[in-house]
Amino acid sequence: MLRSTLTALALVAFPVFGFTEDPKPDAKSAPPTPIPLIDLKRTDVVSYEKEILPIFVAKCQVCHAGNLTEGKFDMSTYASLMKGGKRGADILAGKADESFLFKVSGHIIKPVMPPKSEENPLTSQEVSLIRLWINQGAKPPAVDVKVKRTVVLNLPPILVKPVRALTVSPDKAIVVAGRGNQIHLFDAKTGEFKKTLVDPELKTVDGKPANSAHISLVESMAASPDGKTLATGSFQEVTLWDLEKGTVKLRIGGFADRVVAIQYAPDGKSFATGGGAPTEDGEIRIFSADGKLVTDIKNGHSDTVFGVSFSPDCKLLATASADKFVKVFDVPTGKLVKSFEGHTHHVLDVGWASDGKKLASAGADNIIKVWDYEKGEKLRDIPGGTKQITRLMFVPKTMTFVTCAGDSGAKLWNADNGGVLRNFDGAKDFLYAIGISDDGKILATGGEDGTIRLYNGADGKLIKAMLPPDAAPKTELPKK
Repeated sequence: MLRSTLTALALVAFPVFGFTEDPKPDAKSAPPTPIPLIDLKRTDVVSYEKEILPIFVAKCQVCHAGNLTEGKFDMSTYASLMKGGKRGADILAGKADESFLFKVSGHIIKPVMPPKSEENPLTSQEVSLIRLWINQGAKPPAVDVKVKRTVVLNLPPILVKPVRALTVSPDKAIVVAGRGNQIHLFDAKTGEFKKTLVDPELKTVDGKPANSAHISLVESMAASPDGKTLATGSFQEVTLWDLEKGTVKLRIGGFADRVVAIQYAPDGKSFATGGGAPTEDGEIRIFSADGKLVTDIKNGHSDTVFGVSFSPDCKLLATASADKFVKVFDVPTGKLVKSFEGHTHHVLDVGWASDGKKLASAGADNIIKVWDYEKGEKLRDIPGGTKQITRLMFVPKTMTFVTCAGDSGAKLWNADNGGVLRNFDGAKDFLYAIGISDDGKILATGGEDGTIRLYNGADGKLIKAMLPPDAAPKTELPKK
C-alpha cells in the first residue's frame, strides 16, 4: 500500500479482566469459517511465479504493495514477502499450518484476508495451493526468469481511502483531492464540498460501472497552469480531465506500474510523469499538453521515480528515485545532465527553487537536502522529522518550500538557511500529499486517514477538515 514503504497505523485492543458471565457469541466475536481445503494430489513443485504470484497480485497487493503496505507487509517482491510485516515473518517455510499468512487467508483466524469488505476471498483451490507451496518450502522464483504478468485490477477495499494526491487550482478557487480511487473538488476558501469527478466509461473486471475516477488508487495529480486541465495518475494510466466541466478529455495507458508523480512545465506546454515497477526500472516520460508522448527517458533510474520537477525555464527536468539518486535531464532530449548522490534511502520528491540555481530533495531517510545545481554540490542537510518526508513543493517565485511527512507534520521551510517558517498542525496520521497555491496563501494536506485539511498558508491556521458527503460523520438531529 513506496512512496515505497509507507506505513499504516494499527489499532491495538487491550483485554479487560474481571469476573463476568460469558457473553453471548455474536457476529463480531464468532470465529471465522475456514475456507475448505482441497487435496491437490500433486508431487511436482508449485511454481511461485506462475501459480502463487498471480494470486497475490489479484487478491493481496492492493493493500500490500507499492505505496500502501498495511501492517508494514510488502508483498511486491519475494524477498519482502518472506521478510514479513510488523509481527515478523508471516510465512514459515515448510510449516503452512503455523504460518500467519495461510491462517488469515484461509479464514482460520482473524483478521481474515482479504477483508470481508472486499468480497474477494481466496478460493479453495487458491488457499490449498498456497498451503502446498509453503509446505514445500516456500520456494523462490527462478533467479534468471522475469515473469511478465498481466494484472487484473479490482476496486480497492471500501475502507481504503488514503489521500495520495492534492492540488490547488491556479485561480485559487478549488482544492482537488485524490481520495482512494475517487477525485473530489472543494471550495478553496470555505472548504465546502463541490463535486466528484467520475469517468462514466470506467468498468470493473466484471463489466459493472466503477463509479470512480480510476479503478486503482489515485497516486498523483497536477493542474495545468491555465487551470483548464487536471492530470491524474493511477496504476498504469494517466487521465486528463476538463477541470471546469469535470469530464474526461483523454486516458493515456501503457505505463509499467503506478504513476506516482506528475508535474506540468511552468509554460504549460508539457507535463512529466514518474513511476516504474519497484526495483526494476524508473519510468520517466514527458508529454505535450494534449497528451502526446514527447520523450521516454530510458534507464534514467534503476528504481521507482517518485518525484519530477521542471526547472523554472522549462529546459531541465529533475527526478527523485528509490535508487537514492536525484538526477537532472535535458528537455526534450532526455539526456542526463547531472546526478546528485547523498540520500541514504528512497528519495521521494524533488523541487527547483525559483531562481533555478538550487534544488531541494527529501526522502525516506527523514532528511531534506538543498543542492547547488551549478556546482553540483550539497549546500546543507535539514532534519525533516521523525519519519519519511513524502512530498516537497517550492512556493513559486520564492525561496521557500513546503513538505509533509509520515509523522503527520507539514512545514514551510526557508531554502536559504534551512529554518522552519511555519507549521501546519492538526493531522493525526501519516501524510502523503500536499498542495499549495502559487502565492502560498492556501495549503492543503492529506494522508492515511482520508481527511483533507485546508489551511491558511499565511498563518498556518486550520480552516477546515474536509471530507466528501458520503464520508462525513453522521450527525443526529436533537430529539423533540
